[in-house]
Amino acid sequence: MSLFTTGAFLYPVAKIVEVSTGLPLNACILLLGCFCILYVTVGGLWAVMSTDVLQFVILTAAVLIVVPMSFARIEGVTEFIRSASDGFFQLTNEDYTLGFIIAFGIYNAIFLGGNWAYVQRYTSVASRSSSRNVGLLFGGLYVVSAVLWMLPPMIYRLIDPSLDSIGAEGAYLLMCREVLPVGLLGLMLGGMVFATASSLNATLNISSGVVTNDIFRRLRPASSDKLLIRVARISTVLFGLMAIGVALLIPKMGGIVNVVISVAALTGVPLYLPIIWSLFSRRQTGTSVITATLSSLGVNALFKFVMPSAGLTLNRAEEMILGVTFPAVILLSFECYYRLRKAEAAGYGEYEVWERKNETERQNETLTRSSDEDNAFSRKVIGIGIASTGALITLLGLIAPTGRLLVIGIGLLLILFGLKIRRHKAVNKK
Repeated sequence: MSLFTTGAFLYPVAKIVEVSTGLPLNACILLLGCFCILYVTVGGLWAVMSTDVLQFVILTAAVLIVVPMSFARIEGVTEFIRSASDGFFQLTNEDYTLGFIIAFGIYNAIFLGGNWAYVQRYTSVASRSSSRNVGLLFGGLYVVSAVLWMLPPMIYRLIDPSLDSIGAEGAYLLMCREVLPVGLLGLMLGGMVFATASSLNATLNISSGVVTNDIFRRLRPASSDKLLIRVARISTVLFGLMAIGVALLIPKMGGIVNVVISVAALTGVPLYLPIIWSLFSRRQTGTSVITATLSSLGVNALFKFVMPSAGLTLNRAEEMILGVTFPAVILLSFECYYRLRKAEAAGYGEYEVWERKNETERQNETLTRSSDEDNAFSRKVIGIGIASTGALITLLGLIAPTGRLLVIGIGLLLILFGLKIRRHKAVNKK
């Protein structure tokens, strides 16, 4: 699954570069893929976090500029609503039913809570409350950003109704080319490239970490750190090349939407729900977790690849609902079975002791103070990066032919935000 999700990260940005530069899509995939592999081999988790913050600021600023300027391009929200074709704002259709939307929402909640690339974000903070706040902020932005990011391509659909399903994948950037001032499009494109590099970094680091620590190190426990680093880098390159191969094949698999939805239905919930369930249950065991995962993957693969040849084909909604409900039913069955037997997972008592010990350490003031000192440099870099981005956007706004006040306003807000982060650091130091 990691290879498909990594390829899914790479393909959209390559599509954006293709639309903006005119280079062939395959060349864009290869160039970006090689750049990201190089970035991964020299980067680390700190670099990922800092890059995440900066690219989030750049992309958020860009979309806050694009949306009002896109509406201005078609003469306002009223004209957007009036010019839309019948069914344009309909919530569901024959492919995306209400059942699909609910199942896909459940999948996303499980995926964001169980994928290690996102779990790293929850665990890279000082306290449990901070981790909870990260999750709440993540969930809130996930809902709001979906609306913001979909408005520009929806508006462009009215400008060019002739786009097919593959061509529509570049609609966001086509709208940006229509309205963004000189320079800001390049800034946004750079933010998207580094966002992709960050996502690839997290995924490839995890994959290479599994190969290095959980496989190679167990086979050769006496390996030196130098050898382990070499193995990690080689595995990173290999996983990166395979991800590039997946990205190259996406157009032949029906486009990015079809790939993402199919991978989600087949593997998302079976891989992540058993682990999340076991965090809240004292009864789930290794046997129940592995059984739920393997049986769910098997059933999903059966209905996806085998049953269509026998005349039984699931539509998109049925495929997603099956992928979400089957592993939940298996885990619920195990839960009821263990409850009736009054059984508890071996080692759960030891886990509770370990958790209480960790909670005591998390409340230790020395650890918190040390964490604040370690984070001072990060706040400095991020604050300077945000303020510099705001200054650049402000300068671009001064030469923008249209939307000058909007662009300058967003730039000034970013400057103030960056300076506030720097000031927060100075106050804590005192």
